[in-house]
Order: sequence, then structure tokens, then C-alpha cells
Amino acid sequence: MNLGTTWRGIPPVTKNLIIINVLLWLVEILFPRFGITMTDKLGLHLFGSGLFNPIQIITYMFLHDSGSVFHIFFNMFTLWMFGRILEQVWGSRRFFMFYMVCGLGAAFVQEVVWLLTWKYEYVTEIARLNGLTYSHMSDIVEQALAAGDSNFTSAVAQMKNSMVTIGASGAIFGLLLGFAMTFPNMPLYLFFIPVPVKAKYMVIGYAVIEFFLGVNGGGTIAHFAHLGGMLFGLVILLYWKKKGTLRGNGFY
Repeated sequence: MNLGTTWRGIPPVTKNLIIINVLLWLVEILFPRFGITMTDKLGLHLFGSGLFNPIQIITYMFLHDSGSVFHIFFNMFTLWMFGRILEQVWGSRRFFMFYMVCGLGAAFVQEVVWLLTWKYEYVTEIARLNGLTYSHMSDIVEQALAAGDSNFTSAVAQMKNSMVTIGASGAIFGLLLGFAMTFPNMPLYLFFIPVPVKAKYMVIGYAVIEFFLGVNGGGTIAHFAHLGGMLFGLVILLYWKKKGTLRGNGFY
């Protein structure tokens, strides 16, 4: 395979998205202190926290974990593998719109999940540290915050500022769904599994796994953001399917 020819054959939006993501990731690695600043300024933070800025709902999807190559590799490999095909089918402008909507949708869902769960996570953690029940600790926190206790107020603010997510995964999961709905019976091979799986079943499997991981607390990975990207993508895909343009008819 000629890498130069392969690279030149990638459609413009997919190619430029890969370039931007990789360049910013390299900046984070080569200039770690600047990378930390980038995450603080451009990573998605909890709405209402001291570090939140509306522009983050866009910029967060172009940053990746500088401490791991797998985060950006998976996202960029998937973008190359499926994005170039979808861009050729849909056209560059609509492909870019779809990608961005999925990324924005992922940010919106992540914000909603954070707003609904941050207090539970905070109270659960300090209850565990103090050997108290959740109910008892929750009462203490409510009373302290109502009284304006500076220690609790500062701790809550610090926790809210620490909540951050980065990465193109929400948009990428939207692309996976887009590919599965456009080519539902296309056989795909998963890593380390030599048996082909139809695209529609693979994506359903991914969605189920992400849901259960999100419900059960999947560590630092924003599983519900991934589902948010798929959810917002689904709305667009169903509209295109209804209009008969899912496979490119009438696209520009």
C-alpha cells in the first residue's frame, strides 16, 4: 500500500480533522505545561464551574489524553476508516455538519449527566472517607452549604473544577452509527476477532456496552457522552432516511 497515495485519497474534511487532532496532541506531549493549560482552557468543564467557558463545547473534541496513545489512535483510526467513506457518500459539507453536531450533542449529554450526578458522587466519596452513611453525609453537606461554610464551599468548587472531559469520541461514535445505518450489512472485523460482524450489530453492541459502563461508573471515560454523540447523530440520520438522502441522493 502506497501511504502517500492513501493519504492523498482521504477527503478534505476527514483529512483536516485528523491533522488538527494529531497536531494538538503533539503540542500537548512536546509542551506538557502548555498542554495542561490547554485542557484547563479548552477541555469541557461542568457548566457553572469556575473553569467553564461556552467555547469548550467545541474545543474539547479536538484534545486528547497526552498520557496515552490509545485514546487518539482509536479515534483517528476510526475517523479515517469510516469518516472517509461517509464523506465521499454524503459530501464534505454535510459530513462536517454531522460530525460537529454529534460532538456538540455529546457535550450536551455529558453536561446533563454531570449536573445530575456531581452531588451524589461528592457526597458518596466524603461519606466513605468519614465512615458515614450517604443520607447522614448529605444532610451535613446541605446544612454546611446553606450556612456558607467556607471549607465545604471551597471543596465543592474544587470538585466542580476537576470535572473535565476531552476527546473526539462522541463525534466518532456518531460516525459509527452513521456508517451502520448507511451500510447496515457491511461485514466488519473487530480487533483480535477473526469473525466478521455486520455493522449494525457491531454498533448496537457498542451502544449497549457504553450504556452499562456508564450506569455502573466506567472510571474516567465519558460513556454517556459517547451515547450522546450517537443519540444526536440518530436524529439527523432518521431525518435523512425519511427524506431518502441517507445514501447521498441530493447531497452536495
